[in-house]
Amino acid sequence: MDKISAAQSSSEHSADQDAMDDLSQSVLTRRTLLINGAAMAAFATLPAISNAVQEEKTMAQATATPKSSGAAADKDAVRPFQINFPEVELAELRRRIDATKWPESETVTDASQGVQLATMQKLANYWAKDYDWRKCEARLKALPNFITEIDGLDIHFIHVRSKHENALPIIITHGWPGSIIEQLKVIEPLTNPTAHGGTAADAFHVVIPSMPGYGFSGKPTTAGWGPERIARANVSLMKRLGYTKFVAQGGDWGALISDLMGVQAPPELLAIHTNMAGAVPAEIDKAAFTGAPPPPGLTAEEKLGYEHLTDFYQHGLAYAQEMGNRPQTLYGIADSPVGLAAWIIDHDIRSYKLITRIFDGQTEGLTRDDILDNITLYWLTNTGVSSARLYWENKLGFVSPKKVGIPVAVSVFPDEIYIVSKRWAEQAYPKLIHFNVLPKGCHFAAWEQPELFTSELRTAFKSLRN
Repeated sequence: MDKISAAQSSSEHSADQDAMDDLSQSVLTRRTLLINGAAMAAFATLPAISNAVQEEKTMAQATATPKSSGAAADKDAVRPFQINFPEVELAELRRRIDATKWPESETVTDASQGVQLATMQKLANYWAKDYDWRKCEARLKALPNFITEIDGLDIHFIHVRSKHENALPIIITHGWPGSIIEQLKVIEPLTNPTAHGGTAADAFHVVIPSMPGYGFSGKPTTAGWGPERIARANVSLMKRLGYTKFVAQGGDWGALISDLMGVQAPPELLAIHTNMAGAVPAEIDKAAFTGAPPPPGLTAEEKLGYEHLTDFYQHGLAYAQEMGNRPQTLYGIADSPVGLAAWIIDHDIRSYKLITRIFDGQTEGLTRDDILDNITLYWLTNTGVSSARLYWENKLGFVSPKKVGIPVAVSVFPDEIYIVSKRWAEQAYPKLIHFNVLPKGCHFAAWEQPELFTSELRTAFKSLRN
């Protein structure tokens, strides 16, 4: 495990078909949901330049070591990847921001009609005049970036190995509207714990992939890249890197993908950690979707989780419904940077309020640059629409249990879209090895609260280390 292996990976581990059939029957597709109003898959969400294979002209430029036109073994090669966006594209971005055709202001004093004009104009002004993408690009360039082909698609990933010999390998999967930007703050404390309040025994080797259609990974040109396939690709990636034992972590889409890795249960996967647990009982989820009063028998914590979920279903689900049903219609977010930014920050009300406070000048867990680093990556790689297609691909409910049979650790951040109780987590994950409710933090836990997030991973997997 001391070197990246470019040897041909063993065949991908396939999910147990019976388990997946049961899982598929237990939830409705989002497209079915949109027609029938069922609850489960409404929330099947809840964040690219394909260099060598990208045929269309994009605004971003990045390069990987070219593939040779030879043996099949080249498909398994792990190629260095370099990031370099030309200045002309940054100038074009600023020009488009300045040329925004603004609508009139909302007719209410709150965010009930959507992202408020004042917030967007503050964001756009800073983005066009003061924001410097090159700072983010320099941080990305300082990390080991790679590309490898998995199941016919180029997958980009960051791979940082710890100097500590017995570090635990971990693959961390982002979500929407996130990206690899979400995890940049946790790489150093995870790989170098002795410099960040930990011990050598807390060390991780960290792998952070860009999901298909996101960031620097390839954009699928045919249907079929749903979360189950991404879960298998994650396992293939870790095996290709020479890891015979590893753990997985995720939030948002990464949470669903990590759950599915746990359902597929390859022998190399020791456990998973999630900061958005698929653990809401089906009857609770259904009631929340209909807006019914809380069912009897809920604890105070469960009532709060129910209120969060009900509010999201009633007021925050529209973006997921549109991307789950008609992602190709979102041409505007590929053409307008301000349109893209508004679409991205209107993810959930608690995160939106956080972002609003930041652009009002308050100090929070994120900064204006954090937010614009992520949005700018989407813009420069032109992945607004390609990332949205994952919603259309998904056929699984998000908040409901998935029958994960391997050890699972759960961290609950209080301002998440929904929260789960320990009772619900124990029911959903029979092999629960860690459960903790944090004092603060929202949907983007690793990004907003990197110290708490790092501490949770250290504690969650401690029992699995030799």
